[in-house]
Amino acid sequence: MGIRAKTAVRSRLARQRGRQIADAVRGALLLACAGPLAACAHFHPRPLSATASIVRFESRSLAASGLRAFLTANHVAAPPPGAAWSLQALTLTAVYYQPGLAEARERLLAAQAARITAGERPNPSISLAPGYDTGVPGAIHPWIVPLTFDWPIETAGRRGYRLAQARHLAAAARWDLAGSVWQVRGRVRAALLALFAARRSESLLGREESTRRKVVLLLGHQLQAGNVSSYEVAQARIALDRVILAREAAAGRLRQSRIALAGALGLPLHALQGARFSLAELRALPLTLTRPQVRQRALLERADVRAALERYAASQSALQLQIARQWPDIHIGPGFAWNAQLAGDREWKLGLSLPLPLLNHNQGPIAEAKAQRELAAAHFLTVQTAALTRIDSALSAYDSARAQLKTADSLLHGLERQFRSIHAQVAAGELQPLDLANAHLAYEAGAQGRLDALIGAQQALGRLEDAMESPLTLSPAAVRAGQPAAGMEAAEP
Repeated sequence: MGIRAKTAVRSRLARQRGRQIADAVRGALLLACAGPLAACAHFHPRPLSATASIVRFESRSLAASGLRAFLTANHVAAPPPGAAWSLQALTLTAVYYQPGLAEARERLLAAQAARITAGERPNPSISLAPGYDTGVPGAIHPWIVPLTFDWPIETAGRRGYRLAQARHLAAAARWDLAGSVWQVRGRVRAALLALFAARRSESLLGREESTRRKVVLLLGHQLQAGNVSSYEVAQARIALDRVILAREAAAGRLRQSRIALAGALGLPLHALQGARFSLAELRALPLTLTRPQVRQRALLERADVRAALERYAASQSALQLQIARQWPDIHIGPGFAWNAQLAGDREWKLGLSLPLPLLNHNQGPIAEAKAQRELAAAHFLTVQTAALTRIDSALSAYDSARAQLKTADSLLHGLERQFRSIHAQVAAGELQPLDLANAHLAYEAGAQGRLDALIGAQQALGRLEDAMESPLTLSPAAVRAGQPAAGMEAAEP
C-alpha cells in the first residue's frame, strides 16, 4: 500500500475516533445533566386580567361558602341570614377578603422563599476543552480530551449567616403582616362607628325636625293671635330648615359610611344590601387598656416594634456575613485528560485554588453593613419612640373623652328632668305648649351633644386600641388568621 493510501486510512481512522470521542463526551455530559435537569422547575403562565378581577370582586358576598368556612375554622359563628354581624365577625371577613392583607401575605411568602435561596450551596461546575494536535507526524489519534471539575467550598460559616439574616427578615415580614391585620381591624371599626354615628344622628335630627315643626305651627297660631312677631316665626322656620339640611347631610353620611365599611371589608357595596350590624361593642368604654402593665407590654410587643427588632437582628447577621467574606472560598478542581496519540495516555490532576486577598479585604461591604446596622438601630429607636408618643397621646385623649362624655351624660339628665318638670306644669295649665316644645328642643340638643361625646370617646378608644395592639382587644388567634393558610389565597382571588 502506498504512502498516500496509508495516510488516507489514518485520516479516516482519526475522524472515526474523533466522532467516537465526541459521542462519548456528549453522552457523559447528558448523563451528568439529566438528573439535575429533571428536577428543574418549569414556568407556568398565570395571566392577570383586569376584567376577570372585577368580575371576581363583584361576586363576593357575606354569604360565600368560603367565607363561612373561614369563620368556622377560626371559631366564630357565621351569622345566619337576617342576624347582625358583630365587629369580630366583620374583622375576620376583612381578613379573608381585604386585598391589602393578601399583598402583605405575599410579601411574607416571598421573605420565606428567600430562606431557600439563603440556604443553597454553590453548584460545582465541569469544564471540557477538547484539543486537536496534528503536530506529531504519523499521529493516528490526534485528539486530547481534558475534563476538569470545580467544586467550591464556602468558608467562615457564610451559609449560616445568610440563613440567619433570611430568618430575621422573614420574621419581620410576619410582624408586618400582624401590623396589617391591626390596621384592617382599625379601619373596620372606624367604618362601623361612622355607620353607627350617622344612623343615630339621622334619628336624633329626625326627632328634632318633628319638634321644630310643632314649634313653627305653635308660633304661627300665636302670630295670628298677635302674641309674637313675624320675625320670631321666620327664625323658627330658618331653624327648621337648618335641621332638615342637617338630617339630609346625616343621611348622606350614612350612605358614605356603608361604602366605607364595604371598602374596609374588601366587598362591593351591593354585598352589604340587607345586612345588619351589631353596634353593641361600640357603646362600652372599658378601662382595661389604661392599666400601666398593658402600656408597658405594648411598648415591647407592638408589631412595628418587633419588626424593627428583627430587621436590626438581620443587619447583625448581614455584618457577620460581610466579615466572613474576608476569607476566600476554596475551589477543589480535580481533572482528567486522555491523549490518544500517546498510546492512550491518561493524566489525572488534583487542583486547589483560592483568591488571594491582596488588593482588598472586603472593607467596602463591611463598612456598608456597619452603616446599615446603625441605621437599623436608629430606626428601631424611632419606631419605639413614636409608639410611646402615640400610646401616651391616645391614653390622654381617651381619659379626656370619657370625662366629656360624663359631663354630657350629666347635662342630658338635667335636661330630661327639666323636660319632665315643664311637661307637668303644662299639664297643670301653668305653662304653654310652646314652652314644652322648647324644652323638648333643648333635650334633643343635649342628646345630640351626648351622641357627639360618645362618638368622640369611641374614636379615642379606637385610637387607643390601635396604639396598644393588645390581645385584650384582638385575640392572637384573630391575628394568626391573617397569616398564609392552605387554600385561603385560592378561595377568593
